[in-house]
Formats: sequence, structure tokens, C-alpha cells
Amino acid sequence: MNKNLISILEEEKVFPIIRSKSAQDVIDTAKALVDGGIKILEINVESPEVYGAIAEVSKFATVCAGGIITSLQAQSALSVGADVLSSPIFYMNLVKISKDRQVPFIAGASTPNEAYTAWKARVPVIKLYPVTAMGGVLYVEDILRPMPFLKILPQGNVKLNEVSAYIKAGAVAVGVGRDFYEGYSYSEITNRAKSIVTELKG
Repeated sequence: MNKNLISILEEEKVFPIIRSKSAQDVIDTAKALVDGGIKILEINVESPEVYGAIAEVSKFATVCAGGIITSLQAQSALSVGADVLSSPIFYMNLVKISKDRQVPFIAGASTPNEAYTAWKARVPVIKLYPVTAMGGVLYVEDILRPMPFLKILPQGNVKLNEVSAYIKAGAVAVGVGRDFYEGYSYSEITNRAKSIVTELKG
């Protein structure tokens, strides 16, 4: 990654999260998103087959391997070309691997205390998860009020039409999963990507 993760996320603002056990579906969904102007996306490690999809997608997009909770998953994802690691938790072993391998790590946090602990460990971006269940946009505002230095990436059942509100609340970017692709054809996914990219760049 020639650019710093924070600057990429700040530019892109929306961060798609692909969850599927089918490697081919992951690849096709990623292609549809990239055709719509997406440059960075997360692929959740839902099954061993997904590592093959990460290898393929990393040829045409910046790939964050998501749902990483063990050192073995982290090493496997990096060995097939993942550019970034993301976890729903804060785990020092993953911080150590990211520092040793010099790849960015997005750590998960639910509370202000967890977010601050991750920041103290020099985690560049903190995934606030599950943000909708925790209170949505207002929760992001509440956490950033006393700690405006945090680079927050809200995730967890966020809808595309809520992205702008989260950005206004101070999020560095916003993770969107199911609402991006579930129930849509690949051409519709491309159109949804084009639409949100245009809205956020406008």
C-alpha cells in the first residue's frame, strides 16, 4: 500500500464489507463494486475458500481481510495478498503481527474505553462495532466529543443512506455490508456503488 490507510479511507469515505462463503461470489461482488468506483473493500474470512478470493481481488483492489480473530487467520490472509487486517476485537497479537509485517490493522471496539485502549496501542483506525446496536450516529458523536483524535470507522448494519450522516458526525469512513449487495444483481451493485461514490465526492 503506497498510501497511508487513513488518507485512503478519508478520500473514499465508504468501505464495503463483503461476507460470503463462496469465493466466486466474493470475487464477482468485489468486481461489481470496483466497477462502480470503489477502491478499497473488506472481505470477511467466512470460510477457507475465501483466502483464494482475497488473492484474486487483491490484483485489482486494496483488500482488507476482515473478521480476523486469530494469528493464523492473520498470517494466512497476508500470505495471499491482503493489504490490511481488520478484526471485530482488539487483540494485542494482531497488533504485533501488523507491526511486524508493516500492514495496517483496524481493531474493533464497542466502548470508549476499548477505543482509547486501541488508540494507545497505536492502532491507526478503530472499527466501532456494532454501531447501530450501540446507538448509531449519536454514539459516534458521543465517543468523539471527548476524544476527537480517534479515527473511527463505524460498522454493523449501517445502510448506504446513513453514510453521509456518519461522516458529518466525524467518522473517517463508514463500513457498509449487506445493504450494498444483498438481494441485488451485480449490475445493480455497480450502480449502487456509483451512486454513493458520486454522493460522497459531491
